[in-house]
Amino acid sequence: MRTRLKGINSISRKLAGGEVKMYYYHRATGERLDGEPGSPEFLASIARAVEKSRKRDSGTLAGLMREFEETKQWRKLAASTHSEYRRIFKFWEQKFGTCPYPALEDKEFRRDVLKWHDQFSADKPREADNRVTVLARVLSWAAKDGPLKLNVLDSFERAYQGDRSEIIWLPEHVEAFMAVASPEMQLAMVLALHTGQRQGDIRTLPWSAYDGTHISLRQSKARRGQREGRLIKIKCTKALKSTLDGLQKRSPLILTTKTGRAFQKRYLAEQWEATTKEAGLNTVEVEGSESVGLHFHDLRGTTVTMLFQAGCNLGEIVSVTGHSLRRAQDILDKYLARTSTMADNAIAKFENVLETDFAKRVAKQEVGNDGK
Repeated sequence: MRTRLKGINSISRKLAGGEVKMYYYHRATGERLDGEPGSPEFLASIARAVEKSRKRDSGTLAGLMREFEETKQWRKLAASTHSEYRRIFKFWEQKFGTCPYPALEDKEFRRDVLKWHDQFSADKPREADNRVTVLARVLSWAAKDGPLKLNVLDSFERAYQGDRSEIIWLPEHVEAFMAVASPEMQLAMVLALHTGQRQGDIRTLPWSAYDGTHISLRQSKARRGQREGRLIKIKCTKALKSTLDGLQKRSPLILTTKTGRAFQKRYLAEQWEATTKEAGLNTVEVEGSESVGLHFHDLRGTTVTMLFQAGCNLGEIVSVTGHSLRRAQDILDKYLARTSTMADNAIAKFENVLETDFAKRVAKQEVGNDGK
């Protein structure tokens, strides 16, 4: 079986003598490559083609983005972020890749980018914001440490202003989801709700991370200024331990498809979205807000509130979920302002105080004073 080479085109030609010969070309430059795949000649010709490609893009936005991939700022990003950035780089390269440095410093370039943003954000505001944000980050680096004099995208008005801090999965939402979910989606729900981890970390969670009582993992998303995600250790709840102990190990990974394979990011998202839609959770009422759909990521905020209700302090909560203290506090502030559950609990605790011997003793003293 022939393996498809990334960035390489292959063409077969039938020679005069009847022999079929394969020729290889570097896709970006069209350069013909010498030798056979894997040979020293082949690797050397790829290196020459790549260098030629860099020189061809020199002084343009396309070249600038490639230079950014060689910086320490790039190396600090997670592998998943590299993939996302490259996807967005490809878009901007196709649209403005040949723009020279002077054009990138011109206000007209800003106007063109923001005009595109205004149009595209009508249907996909978050994606529009993400693409411009990535481009602005490259220009920011180029203005500070690279060849540009200024970053014309140093600020822009975002189209997506959503804050989902107040949106959590209530018990009735979880029950509705579990009632229609496949065993795989049920397991995804249990893992997410009882660990507070991101979808990417749950999707790649191996059995080796579970020792029978705790789950240990290094989060894939690093905080700003850090090269690696936080290493955390989570004590399993009774429900999570019971679920894991009852599972058959069909793969090195805990969460798999029904055929025992690893979930791809898009496939898991599609399965989750289909389940929430079937459960009627694609549109739910949130007090003080318009109707919204519940997302997988909202479960992290749900875990924060569950841990808080269980008596955990803020430090204990973030040691489990990996949130920043500020983010966790923001979630709790929104939650406490919008739910009546905690208010009811507060009243109950206040009533309990009134039943203490201390409270009764104070009340007797007041009665005695009134009788004098």
